[in-house]
Amino acid sequence: MEACRKALDTDSVSCFGGIVGVNRELDGATAREIAANSYEAVVAPSYSQSAIGILAQKPHIALLAVPPNPIEGPRDYGIANLNFKRIAGGLLVETKDELGLDKTQLQVVTKRRPTLEELTDLLFAWRAVRHVRSNAIILARGGATVGIGAAQASRQTSVEIALRRAGDRARLSVMASDAYFPFPDGIQIAAQAGVTAIIQPGGSIRDEMAIEVADRHHMAMVFTGRRHFRH
Repeated sequence: MEACRKALDTDSVSCFGGIVGVNRELDGATAREIAANSYEAVVAPSYSQSAIGILAQKPHIALLAVPPNPIEGPRDYGIANLNFKRIAGGLLVETKDELGLDKTQLQVVTKRRPTLEELTDLLFAWRAVRHVRSNAIILARGGATVGIGAAQASRQTSVEIALRRAGDRARLSVMASDAYFPFPDGIQIAAQAGVTAIIQPGGSIRDEMAIEVADRHHMAMVFTGRRHFRH
């Protein structure tokens, strides 16, 4: 239930009429939280009897049960570690965006190392930003997203949107970017809003500029050496 509330708090306006997905059996307490809002559907591995009883009183909510690790269906073009996507006049072949990453793979590039609390939120944000359309920015604090910027032509614009969504909650949050910062301006405005740490792939020819800006604001920044990509 707490996770549901945190997800709702990320953007309580845009979630209206949306879909709720959970990764474990849906219990009655969480079902009551869901029933108090307006959603189109709920997706979960299973439902408790109390949850079914509560949500059955909301006839316009569709309940879908899916296995915890669904098998790839016929519309998934993944073969081994490759994805195949049709494009006009050809075929795009790319490696799968694997999620696995632990703190031993991170490279701290700033003078200040992230605190344990920041590192926990950084790893959470890195998992979350994988599911956002590029250019993607996630702000996270306390194990929850507080701001999301997605699908912009400019990474700086994605940062600005995430900061605007977060408002005062941006202060003391961390930021994840699905790809490197081509310019340090996004880092600069994040620092001014109170963001304390950043996780990003690195690899820009201007990485040194980005590190210098982060150091100037006493931020911690880590590189993953790999990027996410969601079209």
